[in-house]
Amino acid sequence: MTKRVKRTFTPEFKKQMVALYESGKPRKVIIEEYDLTPSVLDNWIRQSRATGSFKAKDNLTSEQKELRKRNTQLEMENDILKQAALIFGRKFK
Repeated sequence: MTKRVKRTFTPEFKKQMVALYESGKPRKVIIEEYDLTPSVLDNWIRQSRATGSFKAKDNLTSEQKELRKRNTQLEMENDILKQAALIFGRKFK
């Protein structure tokens, strides 16, 4: 089995695929005709219905957004502590 090369698709192409699906074209036919994976088409359909956007950051749940915000805060605090450790390390030598 050969490994599939990761491809990128434009938002316009994604919208067209979702529109084909919503107009009644069978999912299996779209997948075969455009050489897509079932999961990628399902993700596009889900994203289109949820937010109308295909950007990952637009499709985060409120919990995911809160976790990212908290993670950023913790990374900043960690950087501050690293800097403090360097400063105090120099003073005690």
